[in-house]
Amino acid sequence: MESFAIIRSTDNANTKNWWRKVYKKIMDSTANVLLFHGDSHSMIVLRWLISLVKTSIKGKVWILLPPMELTYYAHFNPTDIHVLDGAISVAVHSKELKGFKEFVQERNHFTFKEDGFIRDFWGHAFGCASQNLIPGKVSGEICTGKEKLQSLPSHVFPMSVTSNSYSIYNAIYVLAHSLHAMYSTKPESSMKVEEKEKKLQNQQPWQIHHFLRQASFNNSAGEKVSFDLHGELMTGFDIINWITFPNQSFIKVKVGRMNPQAAPEQALSINEDSIVWHSLFNQAQPLSVCNDNCLPGYRKKMKEGEPFCCYDCISCPEGKISSLNEMFDCFKCPVDQYPNKYRNSCMPKDVTFLSYEEPFGIGLAIAALLSSLIAALVLGTFMKHHNTPIVKANNRNLTYTLLISLLLCFLSALLFIGQPNKVTCLLRQTTFGIVFSVAVSSVLAKTITVVVAFLATNPGTTLRKWVGKRLTHSIVLSGSLLQAGICTLWLATSPPFPDADKHSLTEEILLECNEGSSTMFYCVLGYMGFLAIVTFTVAFLARKLPDSFNEAKFITFSMLVFCSVWLSFFPTYQSTKGKYMVAVEIFSILSSSAGLLSLIFFPKCYIIVLRPELNNREHLINRNH
Repeated sequence: MESFAIIRSTDNANTKNWWRKVYKKIMDSTANVLLFHGDSHSMIVLRWLISLVKTSIKGKVWILLPPMELTYYAHFNPTDIHVLDGAISVAVHSKELKGFKEFVQERNHFTFKEDGFIRDFWGHAFGCASQNLIPGKVSGEICTGKEKLQSLPSHVFPMSVTSNSYSIYNAIYVLAHSLHAMYSTKPESSMKVEEKEKKLQNQQPWQIHHFLRQASFNNSAGEKVSFDLHGELMTGFDIINWITFPNQSFIKVKVGRMNPQAAPEQALSINEDSIVWHSLFNQAQPLSVCNDNCLPGYRKKMKEGEPFCCYDCISCPEGKISSLNEMFDCFKCPVDQYPNKYRNSCMPKDVTFLSYEEPFGIGLAIAALLSSLIAALVLGTFMKHHNTPIVKANNRNLTYTLLISLLLCFLSALLFIGQPNKVTCLLRQTTFGIVFSVAVSSVLAKTITVVVAFLATNPGTTLRKWVGKRLTHSIVLSGSLLQAGICTLWLATSPPFPDADKHSLTEEILLECNEGSSTMFYCVLGYMGFLAIVTFTVAFLARKLPDSFNEAKFITFSMLVFCSVWLSFFPTYQSTKGKYMVAVEIFSILSSSAGLLSLIFFPKCYIIVLRPELNNREHLINRNH
């Protein structure tokens, strides 16, 4: 359906082609609103249109633009006027003038004997003939001059100020004020009054333009009259509703105003409840649209080649909403809110983090505590049997250091669970990095001890002096202190801090620890990876060396698991979001630590606890040979 049928009267309105074009436009239109634009003479065209197609256009809303006035009632047949019931017109703003009604009431056609228009109007309005006509040529009653304009119906002669009357009134006073201003600027005080008046009459029109632009005064209605920078009168328009009655009369009611001088949100004001629509609409607001209104959650998309009021309604794209009807564009929600599934309102985002209260967090916490308990039991077992050959083999103190570091690795995972705060953010990555470096350095020291011990058995070698605590302590301290130095530099330059990630997740605000410097974070992981690769390489090369309980082979398998876990950590960590990123890191910490603990120490625990007969010096010597 069309929304508006626009009819514009032009200079060629009398041509047959134009008549046919207008007639066809009206008959083919499905619009409920007819917009007619033209001058005052176009009322003849409007009368013809209504008389020709009044059956087809009954029940449509007419919108008449200035300077057209429905008060040219004489142009209409009485039976046609009901077609315009409920019409809306736009007229130049007017206001009642003091004394205007009294002035009109005193007028009669004898006051303007020489004015043929007044004489003709008077005779037409009152149905009488002027006394100035030639005797014998008069049919009907003669006008007596006692006729009163106020006795005429308002649709024939309105007693109130019309927009045209108000404009003429203001124009005359603008000219009067301008002439007064121009006359007052003349310093010729000694000139006679007659000479001044004569000189004023001889002024050229262009000489008054400057004073016209500067004219500013309040008229008798109390409204300010002035011009803007473009030389246009600063006024507005009245929106008028026309109501017809069965006696072929009608009245006009002001239902709104367009005031360009008001604030933008108040420039157009309409009292919709005061509008009386055509009786066929049953006082329901008429609709004339190409399509239904776009509801919240949708936006307008103009149809190419169609009028501006015809459009498609398309759903808002993901991440945007429209909360009102008839919106041209969708907009994003605030960062702490997200669109609902209908995309017509914003919902507050839930605050989330890996909590001890949710099943996932509880499961990881239990796994960390159980793993640390197992590491403590292994450590206790080794300390209880500290004098047995299997514990003494390959540096007992180094074994204790490795077990304690693994115990701390399991416990460090607990720092990643719970709401982040300043302390936990500072300790998370640094504690994990240093403790893991101690563990991997201890494994490296164990592996190098196996190699050096084997090579030291060769005759004439000088490696015997390196076998002992000094070598292992040097490896563990140097490997751990370098990682501690990286963490110290990290904390000194750009330390981690609690943060809220409002962008990564659509419906959640993630409370997390911002690493501060991603470079330093990956330096910590990179250094740990370097230690792991060196340890794995040395252990792999030493896997076939004769050693008690095949410790080099166990270390090789454990470091293979360790490296596999952390190599898979990087792509998994980068591809996950929210609290699952934290869970991935916790899982990597627990699984890599569990790999070291199980593959290196479980075989020895099996012998210590279940096969104590194998835990003796003779068995060790036999295995070495």
